[in-house]
Amino acid sequence: RLRAPLGGGGADKAALASKDQLSSLEILLAGGFAGTIGWAVIFPVDVLKSRLQTSKIKNQGMLSVARRILATEGIGAFYLGCSAALLRAFPANAGLFFGYEMAQRMLFR
Repeated sequence: RLRAPLGGGGADKAALASKDQLSSLEILLAGGFAGTIGWAVIFPVDVLKSRLQTSKIKNQGMLSVARRILATEGIGAFYLGCSAALLRAFPANAGLFFGYEMAQRMLFR
C-alpha cells in the first residue's frame, strides 16, 4: 500500500490508501495520537476556562486571568495536570476513532 507524503501535490489517487484499508491498529494509533496532540495544544486554554469558572472574582476576562496565572504561578501552571489528561486522551480517543470507523464500515458497506 503506497501512501503519499504530506503535501503530496499531484499524487495519484489510486496510490493513496483509503481509510477503509487501514488496519485496526492504524485506526487506534491515529485516534490516540490525534487526541493526545489535541489535548496538549488546548490544555492551557482549558486551564484558563476552569480558573474562570471557579474564580470568586466576577467579570474578568481570559487575558487578565492568564496574566495573573503567569505572574503568580509561572508558565508551568498552565500544564498542571496535563500528564493525567494526556494519559487519558490516548485510549479514549483511540477507542472513539475505532468505534466510529467500525460503525461507518458496517453501516455503509
